[in-house]
Amino acid sequence: MSVCETEGLVKHRPLGSSTRTADTLTLLSYPGFRDELKMNVNQHTPLAAPYGQPQPGYVQPGYAPLDGGYPTSYMPYHGPAPAYQHGAPQQGPARGPPSSAPPPVATGQPYNQYNQSQGDMQNGPPPMTQEPPRPAASQPYNSGAATLPGHQPSYPQHYGHPSTMQQVTNQMTGMQINSGPPTAAGPGYAPPYSSQPPVSSAYSAAPPPSYTQAPPPAVSSGSVQMAPPSVPPASQQQYYGGPPPQAFNPSLPPTTSQQQFTSAPPTSCQQPLPPSSYSSPMPPPSQAPPPLVSQPQQPFPPPQPAYSSAPPPPDSQAAFTSGPPPGAQVSFPPRAPPPSSLAGSFPPPGPPPSSAPSSQYPGSISPHQRPLPSHPSPYHSGPPPPRAQMPPTSMAQSNHLPPGPQGQQQPPLQPGMSAGYPAQQNGAFGQVRGPQPGYAGPYPGQPNYGAPAPAAPAQKRLDPDAIPSPQSSDMPAVQKSRHRIDPDAIPSPIQVIEDDKAKVNEPFTTGVRGQAPPLVTTSFQVKDQGNASPRFVRCTAYNMPCTSDMAKQSQVPLAAVIKPLATLPPDEAPPYLVDHGESGPIRCNRCKAYMCPYMQFIEGGRRFQCAFCSCVTEVPPHYFQHLDHTGKRVDCYERPELSLGSYEFLATVDYCKNNKLPQPPAFIFLIDVSYNAVKSGLVSIVCQELKILLDNLPRENPEADSVVRVGFVTYNKVLHFYNVKASLAQPQMLVVSDVADMFVPLLDGFLVNVAESRLVIESLLDQIPEMFADTRETETVFGPVIQAGLEALKAADCAGKLFVFHTSLPIAEAPGKLKNREDKKLVGTDKEKSLFQPQVSFYNTLAKECVAQGCCVDLFLFPNQYVDIATLGVVPVSTGGSVYKYTYFQAQSDQERFLNDLRRDVQKPVGFDAVMRVRTSTGIRATDFYGSFFMSNTTDVELAGLDCDKAVTVEFKHDDKLSEETGALMQCAVLYTTCSGQRRLRVHNMAVNCCSQLADLYRNCETDTIINFLSKYALRGILNNHTKAVRDTLINQCAQILACYRKNCASPSSAGQLILPECMKLLPVYLNCVLKSDVLLPGADISLDDRAYLRQLISCMDVSDTHVFFYPRLLPLMKLEGDSLPVAVRASEERLSKGGVYLMETGLHLFLWVGASVQQELLLNIFGTPSFSQIDSAMTNLPVLDNPFSKRLRELIDSFRAQRSRYMKLMVVKQEDRAELVFKHFLVEDKSSSGGASYVDFLCHMHKEIRQLLS
Repeated sequence: MSVCETEGLVKHRPLGSSTRTADTLTLLSYPGFRDELKMNVNQHTPLAAPYGQPQPGYVQPGYAPLDGGYPTSYMPYHGPAPAYQHGAPQQGPARGPPSSAPPPVATGQPYNQYNQSQGDMQNGPPPMTQEPPRPAASQPYNSGAATLPGHQPSYPQHYGHPSTMQQVTNQMTGMQINSGPPTAAGPGYAPPYSSQPPVSSAYSAAPPPSYTQAPPPAVSSGSVQMAPPSVPPASQQQYYGGPPPQAFNPSLPPTTSQQQFTSAPPTSCQQPLPPSSYSSPMPPPSQAPPPLVSQPQQPFPPPQPAYSSAPPPPDSQAAFTSGPPPGAQVSFPPRAPPPSSLAGSFPPPGPPPSSAPSSQYPGSISPHQRPLPSHPSPYHSGPPPPRAQMPPTSMAQSNHLPPGPQGQQQPPLQPGMSAGYPAQQNGAFGQVRGPQPGYAGPYPGQPNYGAPAPAAPAQKRLDPDAIPSPQSSDMPAVQKSRHRIDPDAIPSPIQVIEDDKAKVNEPFTTGVRGQAPPLVTTSFQVKDQGNASPRFVRCTAYNMPCTSDMAKQSQVPLAAVIKPLATLPPDEAPPYLVDHGESGPIRCNRCKAYMCPYMQFIEGGRRFQCAFCSCVTEVPPHYFQHLDHTGKRVDCYERPELSLGSYEFLATVDYCKNNKLPQPPAFIFLIDVSYNAVKSGLVSIVCQELKILLDNLPRENPEADSVVRVGFVTYNKVLHFYNVKASLAQPQMLVVSDVADMFVPLLDGFLVNVAESRLVIESLLDQIPEMFADTRETETVFGPVIQAGLEALKAADCAGKLFVFHTSLPIAEAPGKLKNREDKKLVGTDKEKSLFQPQVSFYNTLAKECVAQGCCVDLFLFPNQYVDIATLGVVPVSTGGSVYKYTYFQAQSDQERFLNDLRRDVQKPVGFDAVMRVRTSTGIRATDFYGSFFMSNTTDVELAGLDCDKAVTVEFKHDDKLSEETGALMQCAVLYTTCSGQRRLRVHNMAVNCCSQLADLYRNCETDTIINFLSKYALRGILNNHTKAVRDTLINQCAQILACYRKNCASPSSAGQLILPECMKLLPVYLNCVLKSDVLLPGADISLDDRAYLRQLISCMDVSDTHVFFYPRLLPLMKLEGDSLPVAVRASEERLSKGGVYLMETGLHLFLWVGASVQQELLLNIFGTPSFSQIDSAMTNLPVLDNPFSKRLRELIDSFRAQRSRYMKLMVVKQEDRAELVFKHFLVEDKSSSGGASYVDFLCHMHKEIRQLLS
């Protein structure tokens, strides 16, 4: 058995022991060992990776960035920056970078970091006083052998001779974890019971092992437990959660049970589904639920070089840095390949066939070979109208046929797949724990969870073979030879989130440089003491590497996610407004940085030295103040710009366009009145809602009326402008049919003040639905519509926002006319990238004109078929606007979501005509920007509109060395016009530490921010690269980050251990979620419009949005007590209990999953019905019932919705219902129907990649 070789305890291996024990897991922990997570993953070398792509001969290249990026000239070097000025003293203990770890060593001697002062080194496990009994099925025990007998091939030797049966049998080990400080939970601490279903009761629990070495570890990933390894024979396997016998309706994405994709093209004939996935009967209610079947893996594609399609980008990786402390370690068993003749085996390790495709995940086929069932994607707002009985799901439909009843056809089987192929397993190898009704109580293997730990007997060590193992007769042939990795033994996102929440018990003060804030999932209060609040700025690394070489070596991205106008909670004060009078804000003469806490006053306060460029500037007489004995100004704490990280300056006329103060902005509503819009009820809904919304236009002072003016246009093939001047008795319509040369036919009376013209406006909004009720016009224009709004704002000489309500592809003759270019055959080919680029350049030019005028565009789309969002979205995305999409819009089910989105969009705080610039101290510079904006040069981010939801991600690169004393500084300044017409400058300052040791870098990173950056980097990359090349680049970069840590910061250990830094132990699970996302690895049911829509949406998300989008929150609702939230469970099907109800939040959707065995009392409390069959799965709102549970649940749903920028429609999902396929799509730790790897498989794949880099 491979045993974790760690600090403080080393194991002896008896001589002469040559056999390896199989089927074992152990848990060890050591005092003071909190920084690393180690996992044994002694994978047998010929085993194909989960992605089927080893990377022979890895070179650490410079990679060309996926997208060209913005070329940037280097800033001149201005000498060293001054020492950082601390703000107010920090209140209370802050979460500073850990300082207790041993000092890191230089790169040249990577492995001596921890082995001084750790006690004498031994060579094996401590002696055992008594050997526990062994299960019958185990092999002879070798106490601690960590290597195979004989010569083991090194990694590059990928295609050796096929393994003999003996070698296969020898390839088994257990798994162990050690990480984290001791907890009170007792040995083998497992996460709270609510997040874990128990092991199936068929297996008796072993008493918990006791150790003498140390208190138990608080492992983020929980205890290491045996997964019950037995599985019923494939012929009897039943898929828990599969629908009851019924004809399969292909209207939803296939789940993990339907992994029918092989490497062969689909046959055209229709065959029945394999019995194991859809036709097997469900057990009668009296029986216990069957265990969740672990389906054997389908053969992977043969190993191929992973990097064949695109060379790695030079700087993309070089410039990054960030990282956690010497970190968490997790160990995997080597997964021996079974004989290749067995079902579900891996390909034999011989040389791969040269023709085999290397582009896919396991079990997937290339997208153009994939069958294309017409499932609605998880992003539609609803199904086609005829299927009203099915809960509408989301936001776009696959093949965009007009709505109509679907035939009961079944997806074809792939050639070479027998009808009885065992269902695909959700994770890895071996048995999956069965779901348990109610899953009360602790894990069987942890009887004393929550109780005081029993006293440890003297020097006794657990025999790995003593862990109960099922009889070999109970196991199918494939599983006799190997065990699956226990998902509870790998890092758990839920555990990390809960641990972080437990640490926060006082406000987070920003006065300490380089202090990482609490996670985005933690609720905390911020006290600004000189650095911007994490609600405004979050960094990937709070310890930046001092040199570019160190940044290149680590590959950790150096970036910041900035949300300049973020909304603050009620208990935090908004940024103070500073007015320096006519002379305007105080700035550095050379680099133009604004006055901030880092500026150093000298010569008695008469001059100041810039912290960014070191230039000395005179202090204006009106701003002079004496210094105290520490060199600080006496008025330091009275001036926000000298003591706070975020504040605003009132801008003078010099900061205004054409040197004149701006007019208040205008809102123009442009409503599509073509046949589709009128027939769906959209036109009347919009007109009715606008009458109410006009009272809620944004304003600075809640007491005063809004000064925003409004105008109205309707359109189909021609445009109708409306004169709503207050002096008119009735509104007047003016029609412009010459759409090729757009102009505004009236100036006076088009943009009006709401209070003055209310009666005329209401009369117009009442008449519009009647005027177009009988229209037969189906064609629309789009380009001229935006031109009309732009011309109106130009004529009024003001900035503003256009709200466009549009339904179809603009095919009418006009500028910006588009054709339908949707072609599923291009998906997965080199030409796929063209589908994400705009079809015509007209909209890019139009966007540039809009930005120049300060004209922001928000687009509300209601498509019933392809509308080319990649092109229509160009103007909204370039102007800082938003795109909202409601596919198959139905008034009854989608009205609530649309109206809530519209209300929030109209009312939210927004700035117009904005320009953002990020300045940095000498040594680094901002090189790349991601988000919804326009750039006409390399430094200025221009936003026609900037609202409170938009974030900009900024990447930094070195242009010189940084110093550990001064750290690195950045200042983000945004110049914008408020909704009342006032010109302001908002400034956010951030100082981070610099480090010359890699261990310090890895000790102070934020994984959520790294994932935000990597996802945006990848989604920009697909504009110019094959999606597979983009995925490979992400995998490669992640492997390099972790390999660098392993090589330079971790203590020596066997190659079979995966060692993850503590701060980054969730990097693999989150990165896998990005790789499996619908944009990078679409299922057959995801339309091109869906992917373009999500691509644009993610580009301007902040860190909390990307976190919940990529790793959804799943809450068990069996007990809702008090105001506290129940602890979430991991996003995997095996965490669902048949007797449970769960609420899932993805940031765009809410799902309420109801198990088939839920107690009547719970159903009555939530739905008002005692019967599972009577639940109406078409409901989008829960009934208002008079009981505490119903009230608390509805409050919970409302609070979730309030936290997100988009209204999340509720979808009720009954277990075994067709809609469950959509829900399962978001269980991101499982295999995905599009071929994405499970978390366990991906972790093994990452470990293989890391070992390859290290060898």
